[in-house]
Amino acid sequence: MADISVMVTKKGQLLMWMVIWVSMLLTACSTVPMSFSPKDPLRPDEFSHQLLGQVFSSHVNDGLVDYPAVQTDDRFPAYLAQLDRMDPNVLAMRHERLAFWINAYNAFAVKGILDRFSPTSLVGRYRYFIGRNYRVGGSTINLYDLERQVLIKQFQEPLIHFAIVCASTSCPKLQPWSYEPDQLNIQLDRVAREFINDPTRNRFDRKKKVASLSMIFKWFEEDFTKAAGSVVSYITRYVNDPELVQDLMQSDYRIEYLEYDWSLNGIPPRETTYVGRS
Repeated sequence: MADISVMVTKKGQLLMWMVIWVSMLLTACSTVPMSFSPKDPLRPDEFSHQLLGQVFSSHVNDGLVDYPAVQTDDRFPAYLAQLDRMDPNVLAMRHERLAFWINAYNAFAVKGILDRFSPTSLVGRYRYFIGRNYRVGGSTINLYDLERQVLIKQFQEPLIHFAIVCASTSCPKLQPWSYEPDQLNIQLDRVAREFINDPTRNRFDRKKKVASLSMIFKWFEEDFTKAAGSVVSYITRYVNDPELVQDLMQSDYRIEYLEYDWSLNGIPPRETTYVGRS
């Protein structure tokens, strides 16, 4: 969800950043699984995202996650166990695989918080996105590779940036439902509109012609420009105000990027050790 290579400007953190950057380069050589061999594999008709949807429906309210409640909900580790038993490559349709990986990302992002990892600090972001592996289809993958090498590289769908949630306040809101293959296009359009039209995440000053945008549009600018020619052009597809759409299309807006709030998107988990499956 986040670009780990955010520039560090505070004194005393430069050396730390250099160490982390070298570690990232080394980690980039790690292998992302292209094939899967789960033990006791599930058939596609045996697998569903229903359990995850039930967990989110019970414990997510307006994007805020009740992590202590998720800690004690047996449906969550049961869903993680299903991910480990499912080979995503046997899913025949693109929208089935895309829904699978979006849900996997969001489930693993929650699991990372329950396991006491946190993206609130620079070192924390490295540990949360890169240093922690999760099990899927009998193999392991971290959040960074899942986002970059699977979701972005394989699907080339910018809308994923409004669907995957890295447990932080400035991220898109976690929805109280799971992504379902037969509803995926509608769901992705919905979360894109919700995020882009949310004034806490994106603001437009028509008098000054300034678009104050989420850092997500800077970190993943290439994805949006590939799809629409520019970040502003992409945004106009999902802005609800038709007058603002016309102004964005006809005027030369200057883009500013808002500071990203890495604080937790909900109630912190309890200090007790979470015993769900890895």
